[in-house]
Parts: sequence; C-alpha cells; structure tokens
Amino acid sequence: MQDKTRADIPARWRWNLGHIFKNKQALKQAEQQIETLLSDLGALQGKVAEDPVKAVATSFDLNRLLGSYLVYSRMQLDQDGANNAYKAQMAKAEALMTRAHAAGAFLEPELLELPEERLAQLRDDPNHPQYAVFFKDLIRSRPHILPKEQEELLAQSGEVFATASRTFSVFNNVELPLPDTLNEDGSSSRLTHATYGEKLRSHNRQVRKEAFEGMHKTFGDFSGTVSTLYISSLKHDALMARLRHHPSARAASLDANEIPLSVYDGLIREAHCAFPVLDRYLKLRKQALGLDELHLYDLYVPIAADFKMELPYPEAMKLVKKGLKPLGPEYAQLLDRAYRDNWIDVYETKGKRSGAYSWGTYDSHPYVLLNHTPNIDSAMTLAHELGHALHSWHSNQAQPYELAGYSLFAAEVASTCNEVLVSRALQEQHRDNKHALLFFLTDLAEGFRTTFFRQTMFAEFEHEAHKLVEAGQALTDRTLSDLYEKLNTQYYGRVCVIDPQIRHEWLRIPHFYRAFYVYQYATGFSAAVYLADRILHGGPGAREKYFTFLKAGGSLPPIEALAAAGADMTRPGVIRGAMKVFEDIITQMEQLIGS
Repeated sequence: MQDKTRADIPARWRWNLGHIFKNKQALKQAEQQIETLLSDLGALQGKVAEDPVKAVATSFDLNRLLGSYLVYSRMQLDQDGANNAYKAQMAKAEALMTRAHAAGAFLEPELLELPEERLAQLRDDPNHPQYAVFFKDLIRSRPHILPKEQEELLAQSGEVFATASRTFSVFNNVELPLPDTLNEDGSSSRLTHATYGEKLRSHNRQVRKEAFEGMHKTFGDFSGTVSTLYISSLKHDALMARLRHHPSARAASLDANEIPLSVYDGLIREAHCAFPVLDRYLKLRKQALGLDELHLYDLYVPIAADFKMELPYPEAMKLVKKGLKPLGPEYAQLLDRAYRDNWIDVYETKGKRSGAYSWGTYDSHPYVLLNHTPNIDSAMTLAHELGHALHSWHSNQAQPYELAGYSLFAAEVASTCNEVLVSRALQEQHRDNKHALLFFLTDLAEGFRTTFFRQTMFAEFEHEAHKLVEAGQALTDRTLSDLYEKLNTQYYGRVCVIDPQIRHEWLRIPHFYRAFYVYQYATGFSAAVYLADRILHGGPGAREKYFTFLKAGGSLPPIEALAAAGADMTRPGVIRGAMKVFEDIITQMEQLIGS
C-alpha cells in the first residue's frame, strides 16, 4: 500500500486528530494560550518563594497544553513526512518547546532554595495533592542538585557530552563499511543492519555464518575507534554520578525511578539460576535444526516452519479481542471504541512514518499508529500497541494530569502482557495442530531467550564495564571484548560453540550509550509473563490487581505499582514464576519435536 495516499484510505481506517484539536482555529487558540502561559511563567521568575504552588501549577498548565500541541503536530507529520505544512507546524511546535524549557529553567532551582521543611509542607498539603509526587521527587533529588551556576554550566556542556553517542550513531548508520555476503539464491550483496537480521534467520547455514562473521569482523576492524567512544561514554557516566553525589553511575540511573539496586542485582542472579532452563531450550534448538554443533549464528533461524494466517485488519482485531478476553468486558469495550472511533491509523501510505507506536494526550483518547499487513506479526503488533494505549487510558482516567505519566520501567509491562495473553490464546486455539502450536510456542520461547536472557547479559556487561571505570582501571578494547566474550561463554557456552567473532558484538550495540536502560526490557518481560499467567490462572482478584497497576500512572513509584498488581520485583518470585512458564513451554516443545 506504500503507493497509496491517505486520500485512498477510507476514513474509518484513519485516526481522527480532530479529537485533539477540532480545527485550525482551535489549534490557533491553543497556540495563543501557550503564549500567555509562557508569559505568565516568565513573570514568576525570582518570585517562586512568594507562591510556590502558583509557579508549579503554571508550569504544569503550560506542559499540559504544550504537550497536546506537540503531539498533534508530530502525529500530523507522521501521517505524511513530505507535507510542507506539517513540517512547518512541527517546527513551530519544537520552537515553542524550546522556549518553554528556557522559560521554566528557573523553577526547580528557586524551589530548592526553600527550606526543606517548607517543601515537605507543600508535599503534604491536602489542598493540592496532585503536586505531592512532584515535591517528593524534588526533595529526593535535592542532594544531587548542584549550585545554580554549576547546573547552568552542565546544561551548556550537554551537547559536548553527547559527542560519543552521536559519533557512534554516524559511524554505525552512515559510514560503517560492511562487506558483501552470501544471499539465499547464491549471489552476494552488501550487508546492512536490516539484511543482517534477515540473513541470521536464513535456513542456509552459510548465509547466516557469513553475515555473522562479516558484521562482527567489521566492527572488530574498528574496535580501537569504537571502544574509545564507548569508554568516553563510560567515563562521562561516572563523572556525572560523582558530580551529583551518587555512589555510582548505576545508582544515579536507577534513582530516577526509585528502583532499588537489589532489583538489578536480583535480575542478574535469577538469570544465572535459570541457566539450566536456557540450556534445555538451546539443546532443543540444536536437536530441531539437526546440528552437530550449535553456533551463535544458529540462534535466530526459526526452528518451526512458518505458520501463515491471513489476517486483514478487521480479523486481526477480532483475534486480539478474543485473546484479551481474560481482561474482562470493560477492556473489550475499550477495544471496540479504539476500533470504531478512529483511534487507530491502520495502513501504510506514501510518506507515512514506518513502524508502530501508541501516543496521545491527557485530554484526548490514546492513538495507535500501525502499518498493518495481513499476517500474525502485525496482529501481535496491534496487541502490543493497544496494551500501551489502554494503559494510558486507564492511567489518565484514574489520575490527575500531574500524576498520570508512568515510567519506562512500567511502560513495557502492559504491552507485553497483551502479547503473551494473545499468544496463549493462539496456543489454545491451535492445540490440535502440531505445526501451528510449535510455531506459537517457539515465538514465545524466543521472547525469553532474546528479551530476558540476552538483555540481562547486556545489563551485566554494562554493570561490569562501569565498575571497572569507577574503580579507576584503565580500559582498552581488549578488556571490554574479553569481558563480553566471558559473559557469552557464561550464558551460552555449556551448549553453544562460542564463535570468536562474538567478542566484538558489544561494539555494535547502540543501547550501551544510554546507560542502564536495557535491564528494563528483561524486568518488564518477566513481569508481563508473570502477570499474564496470574490473570489466566491466578484465581479471584488477579485481574482486579492488574487494573490497579494500569490505573496507578505516576502516583506510585513503578516498583510499588507493579507490587500492587501482585508482581513484587524486589523479590525473586516474579522471575521464577516467569521461568516456570518458560519451562512449561519447553516441555511442550520437546514433546512436539520428539513426537
């Protein structure tokens, strides 16, 4: 459909951004109100102590309206990136965002000049409970805020500090000289990041071997350059933690969402305890592929034959709704609203942004962008994005604007939980079809291997690398490559041949330039699997507790919100419960493959 324009798509399959701003006049009025709020906020500079609540309220009012303005502008552009009017509108929104950031820069420094007792009174004042979390976080961050002049200097240095990440991005996306490698038809073509994944899934072993070796040899050839970038990023993380009086870069990162260090340590510990389960899966993969040796480039090729389901969008929505039936009738009604009331932009069109996402504003319903194709992958994408959308819906309905936003630590739980529920429904639906059942079981098993174990290994690498820097040890590309090879041996070496090229894989992971981020994929996945299992088999109250989590938004730290759902990430039971699900999947797969 990429050659079709939006005009070629029936209105029922296009989202209606008029639910945010009805028309150009409404958008213009919002712009004028933003200008007024910018002026009102600027006039409070130097006067915050006189009426702190007024200053905070004005800031939130500005952010709320500007958020709607920005979302509307961005989503217009995502409809058609070549539209000059949309480009101009987006540029206007970004300019207003920049002005708002500058206009409000004084707020937190002036608030922090107030005595802590006064901030505590503001936090506990029953007349404005919507600001309680804001003041609580402000008090909590106080030991880590520098004097105003130093904060301004650090802000001005931000672009310089981002040099390592930006340089890596240019090298990785533009200048990386990847080689030609074998194709399925016997020809060769230049390897790219997109074709790398495709070639690793090839049933021709030589195709995936050449792609694996070609990618990692190229990064190995530039290991001195790329490792220098990453080491400078590590040193920046360590420096910022010291400047802000945190004991470590990891502590600084996790403190933002009040995540105890024990959660990170527990994730790694429980992953190690689950190595026997991973080994069972790897041995099963080796058996299913009929290999004498399982190499690391054999980990992505499908072990179940592709299972085709023709799923036009209406059928995909029916499938998702059926899979999410355990979430109850009210959730089903919201799915119907999303389908019926133009929440979803369904089809690929010329100039439309690729991929999928869920977004929206506090004052509108959530929206979903898709580029739907009639297959099971697109149906699972729909389930995932609707998980995000209805998480936002429940949060926004239950919480005031100031408390509605939830953190990344919690964000992937609802979306992944939806995927797991739909997957389990498909497994049940096709339980008498060996071919289909193996396909769906394998798909979920791969989620455990790639999202839980692989991301936890990444998290362990990040932690160990930062520890070396913080201990004052001199790092080299060899030090880091030795560490990465050691971790691969630890995670996979009991079953897999550890190909020497894997020691260079860390050089190509862009997430490492956003320190202590990837662990949340693993915690989110394990929490989602655990909660989906509770919803299906946990008995009375499990579903209601899950909705407590969906409605919590930012009113609670994410650890507490998940605990309210029954998933206490400070204890090992969640990950162990998820691993029990993994074991059950492997047992079913062993029976199917052996039969």
